[in-house]
Amino acid sequence: MLNNLIHRPIAVSMVLISVVAVGILAFTHIPVSLMPEIDIPLITVQMSSPGASVSEIEQQMVTPMRQRLAQVAGLKEIESLSRMDAGTITLTFEPGTDMDLLFIDVNEKIDRAMGSMPEDMARPKVIKASAMDIPAFYIDVVPRGEASANDDLLMAQTSTLVRNVIIKRIEQLPQVAMVDFSGTVGTEIHVIPDMDKLASLGMTTANVESAIRDNNFVLGALSVADGIYRYSIHFDAQILCREDIEGIWIRHQGRMFQLGDVCQVVEQPAVRNGIVRSNGRDAVTLAIIKQNDARMDELQQSTTRLLDELHNDYPDLDFRMTRDQTELLTYSMQNLEWNLLLGAVLACVILFVFNGGWRTPLLIIISIPLSLILTLLVFYVMGISLNIISLSGLILGVGMIVDNAIIVIDNIRQRGDVIAGTREVFMPMLSSVLTTCSVFIPLIFLSGTAGALFYDQAMGVTVALFASLVVAAIVVPVYYFNLFKRGTSADATSRANRAEMRLMSLYEPGMRWTLRHARTCLLGLAAAVALIAVLLPYIGKERMPAIDHDDALMTIDWNAGISAEENDRRVQELLSCVDGSLAATTTMVGAQEFMLSHTRDITGSEAVVYMKANDPDALDSVKAATTQWLAAHYPQAKVEFAIAGNIYDIIFQTGKPDLEVRLQRVEGGRPGIDEASLCADWLRDKFPDAGIQPIATEENLCLMAEPERLAYYHVSYQQLFRRLKELVGSSQVYEISSGGQSIPVIVGQDRREASDVLRSTLTTGDGIEVPLSYLVADARRASYKRLCAGSEGEYVPLRLEKASDKTIEAIMADALPPSVRTGEQALRCTFHGNYFESRRMIGELATVLLVAVLLLYFILAAQFESLLQPAIILVEVVIDVSVVMLVLWALGESLNIMSMIGMVVMSGIIINDSILKVDTINRLYRAGVPLLKAVLLAGQRRLKPIVMTSATTILALLPFLHRGDMGSALQFPLSLTLIVGMVAGTLVSLYFVPLVYYVIYNRRPTPLPPPDLPEGRS
Repeated sequence: MLNNLIHRPIAVSMVLISVVAVGILAFTHIPVSLMPEIDIPLITVQMSSPGASVSEIEQQMVTPMRQRLAQVAGLKEIESLSRMDAGTITLTFEPGTDMDLLFIDVNEKIDRAMGSMPEDMARPKVIKASAMDIPAFYIDVVPRGEASANDDLLMAQTSTLVRNVIIKRIEQLPQVAMVDFSGTVGTEIHVIPDMDKLASLGMTTANVESAIRDNNFVLGALSVADGIYRYSIHFDAQILCREDIEGIWIRHQGRMFQLGDVCQVVEQPAVRNGIVRSNGRDAVTLAIIKQNDARMDELQQSTTRLLDELHNDYPDLDFRMTRDQTELLTYSMQNLEWNLLLGAVLACVILFVFNGGWRTPLLIIISIPLSLILTLLVFYVMGISLNIISLSGLILGVGMIVDNAIIVIDNIRQRGDVIAGTREVFMPMLSSVLTTCSVFIPLIFLSGTAGALFYDQAMGVTVALFASLVVAAIVVPVYYFNLFKRGTSADATSRANRAEMRLMSLYEPGMRWTLRHARTCLLGLAAAVALIAVLLPYIGKERMPAIDHDDALMTIDWNAGISAEENDRRVQELLSCVDGSLAATTTMVGAQEFMLSHTRDITGSEAVVYMKANDPDALDSVKAATTQWLAAHYPQAKVEFAIAGNIYDIIFQTGKPDLEVRLQRVEGGRPGIDEASLCADWLRDKFPDAGIQPIATEENLCLMAEPERLAYYHVSYQQLFRRLKELVGSSQVYEISSGGQSIPVIVGQDRREASDVLRSTLTTGDGIEVPLSYLVADARRASYKRLCAGSEGEYVPLRLEKASDKTIEAIMADALPPSVRTGEQALRCTFHGNYFESRRMIGELATVLLVAVLLLYFILAAQFESLLQPAIILVEVVIDVSVVMLVLWALGESLNIMSMIGMVVMSGIIINDSILKVDTINRLYRAGVPLLKAVLLAGQRRLKPIVMTSATTILALLPFLHRGDMGSALQFPLSLTLIVGMVAGTLVSLYFVPLVYYVIYNRRPTPLPPPDLPEGRS
């Protein structure tokens, strides 16, 4: 076939153009996302009961539900968190389980458990974690103008516009699944009775509430016949606005009057339980959720156009886009694409230097994009998206794409025959591709989402290599034949010869020195093994590489029962001290309205602040400054910093602390507040740099009724409770539906401070006014703000977000103060966190590396028909791993998934050069060439291909040593490992492997396979 194709370059070109056109069309339809779409084995159950205390939530709702859900099949871990008003149960499952079936199972168990839950409890929400949990971006809607006393009224009007118009316009975009929001200000209708008038009429607030309820009804479906016709009867008596309430007629003791005569009816902005600010201004924040099959770039473009229209339609509003995941994706993709292009250009420069002329680099320029387009076409067919992981596979493939073309071109030049030169190297190239791809097979043993995630990377490398093999075996020979019909120019040949001679002059002295000092060089192998054992304990270990961010989420718990307004004041005061270092902020204080779980649930005394700094260093300064300010002004406050959520963090759960100490009583149950605080103070004093936060508590006002006095005055608990609701402004009797919102109707006096409540009175059925302070006693009690529990039972957590391995090991050795280690109230502790996860993952990856090396050994043994020669080749892996670990330790890098996968992939790549060298030595040795001469001659023949293939791969990866974005930062450990391994591997292939071969066969003349057996690579 090839013999016919080389004489038909136009036909081949037309076919290639057609393939390129189809590939480009497919590329425009490939989904683009930050990470691959994989099932995240996580389900969250959210329960709510407004007004319930944290202990009521825990005892009546969360604990019985947790016990039911612990029976779900495939459950790996279950954790619960209870707080005032709400509780959350998080279920983590074994990777690879069918999350759709588990989602149904969880819902069925919840339905069965509802019979034992409180009657007024709404059905829990069940949320299956997915890549769509993280909004594509947020939009802050901010009214323009100066701050004034009417801000609440303005925000109420803005909120109405946002709910009824802006959200609906955004949701009409085909790429948008939904818009979640928070920060809106509602309105409420407050019915304030004139107590003097009511008393003179012999009425109470109960009469007012009854009148409102009696006058609000909607007639059911009634109809009446009229001859041959039938009419529906519509009787409109529904309360729809403030005027309807004022116009309600009341008949009492023979007198008729309207409700407006005895009550003041006011429509006003509702009390805000949560506040959102954008750069210090009141705002409504919108979280834009992307459709599953939408492209991020199309979403960003269509949203930008819509925001331009909204700017023109509503000039009094600012629309600010923040936390833009599309920007992160676009920046990461552009960097990866430019790095890909730069790597290809550098590879062409190497070819120009070694081969001379312009025709050989032209062949490479053709083969690289053609191989990539074929790869993207296969991506489209297989349904693989373009993401950071799949692109990393393409990055790995770029250098090896060039390798196949180089081997074909170099062999054709040596043989002087296009057909024979291509056929001779096809099987060795196929063997090399299979060997390289085989190292990805053991990655299926990785547990968790990491194993499923790197499927995209493995497919990226595999498809790219096979595409390059097809291009090198079919396209390159055709164009080589037609470009070099007239031979090579004298200048190009001379330039290539000079480069080869210069390279040879550097190689030969080194080879001679290596052979003369064989014992010294062989000691290097023992030193490499010892170096691995020595360095392993000193290299940091983590699950995923640390990525520099210029934005973060700061969560503050003031550990005090403050109002949302005071919370907001404190946060703005805090931010004022770091205002110059931040480019943008979004603050969320108090309870938020979000429906989905992308933002942490917080109480009225907590705040979440999104901070965008100018660069990562500025963000570190902001973190330090805010921590110091809080320690100086509010020492009881608890502050935590977390990465601003993205899909990368959801998949790898990077938000977990390095260490979590869980305190429990020896006999079971959580310790008291005093005991937990003693442990926290003990650890904080012993390890001041560990950043251990105080125990989160809250102070509650407890009112205890006096049953004897209630009975004496004929006051029921219901009367007492209704009076308290009136005094605190929470006696809601009705909700008016208006558009997309509900307006509550509240009967009672203006909201009062806690100190005024007990000074008020309650009117009994006999008309006697009794002070509330006589009927109830008050006390203040401290309790945990959050109650945690897991599969091991109830516990109190102490979290260390970031800590060194030495600190963690020291804490685990001495975590409890002596006073709580023994006695009736003795405590025990268990340890959890990323410290253990990272070590488990590194252990798994070490196993994967071992399996990959064994797999390579079996493949090489079959290729060379020898059990000894594969061992000679794989000696290179040991030396390269030791050099990589030395460089990682020297640069302060850690062992993580990416660097370990780099070592696994490196094992499959670096031995290709050694295979080439050993195969050449074998052929010369069989031909009767003396052993020493065969070693030296093979080194000379294969020097240029080895150096060229290694240099092109190294230079293709070199641009990825830049850490300018998440994509590059994620690839940095992998690229560093591969580059260091390739540099060391090239030197080992050139010098050490021939030395080991010579020493073994010189001292123990082991017979080589006869020539009629498979020769391996040529």
